[in-house]
Amino acid sequence: MIRRYGETVEPGRRYVDRVGAYAVIREGDDVLVTEQDAPRREFQLPGGGIDPGEGAVRALHRECLEEIGWRIAVVRRLGAFQRFTFMPDYEIWARKVCHVYLARPVRRLGAPSEPGHQAIWMPIPVALGLLAIEGDRAFLEAVWRG
Repeated sequence: MIRRYGETVEPGRRYVDRVGAYAVIREGDDVLVTEQDAPRREFQLPGGGIDPGEGAVRALHRECLEEIGWRIAVVRRLGAFQRFTFMPDYEIWARKVCHVYLARPVRRLGAPSEPGHQAIWMPIPVALGLLAIEGDRAFLEAVWRG
């Protein structure tokens, strides 16, 4: 069973499964996060949905380029969590299954190509207070506490 974080499941509501890959990109005691400005300003681990026929690691590389403008090297899979949420960009209620990987930064290639995203390095304790998604915080804390 995959651990659930966040909102409780609403009985009778239909949720669409959305599988994604996300990265804890750590360098020392700092972590690279994405700040998105819409639909509301929030900080998240970089990553996103896995497209049909795409593997999780390939999707993670693509999403990191889009959201933070960095090339990364995946170190290992940390685990997965699920959350139930409304996705305003798609106008759906989703059961998001989030696969989380530990990664290291390789090279900054430029600004994020995804509109409304910005890459920000911050100390891990600061990120733990700012990350909007409870599962992101849990995996980051587990990496930090090691």
